[in-house]
Amino acid sequence: MKALFVSCTLKSSPEPSNTEALGRVVAEALQDRGVEVEHVRLVDLAVPPGVVTDVGEGDEWPRVHERLVASEILVVLTPTWLGRPSSLAQRMLERMDAMISEEGPDGIPVAYNRVAGVVVTGNEDGAHHVISEVSGALAVIGSSIPGPAGPDWGPGAGAGPAAVQTGHGHEWARETGRLMAHNLHAVAAALAAHPVPAPGS
Repeated sequence: MKALFVSCTLKSSPEPSNTEALGRVVAEALQDRGVEVEHVRLVDLAVPPGVVTDVGEGDEWPRVHERLVASEILVVLTPTWLGRPSSLAQRMLERMDAMISEEGPDGIPVAYNRVAGVVVTGNEDGAHHVISEVSGALAVIGSSIPGPAGPDWGPGAGAGPAAVQTGHGHEWARETGRLMAHNLHAVAAALAAHPVPAPGS
């Protein structure tokens, strides 16, 4: 079983990401269950706007798309900015929109029989809103969303320290991250054993 973690931080590598720090809790818990984990930081790639899988020369999204289709689990990592997902998270969802009409050779939509979850951090309120926005979009595309599958970290409304600068709320975030991994793995295994058939079959 494979899991793809797509980081939508606005920080370019090698700058540390608070969101990725929380995502590692989920990744390690999945690895403990034998899942092969791969990480992608979207800001480091050339991913232009669009709602198709390949917009043409220089577009690096097709490489991400291939990894999505090859994985049973998708985890989207996004910070909270102004109470909303990052602009890169929105761009990722827009590019994934093409998967709604893509089918495999068996006639099953390529987004079916995959599970997804969301990891959120931010120095402001709105994490649950961000989780619901991203999870809702992933469900529309065709992913199965086990609940709860959305750990978050944030000190509350207003400016504050970054997640890696304080221990506030860390154990709760780690516990929900491990629970997320448990639920993602369990539902992915269930879908592998009993996949959703092609529509109309």
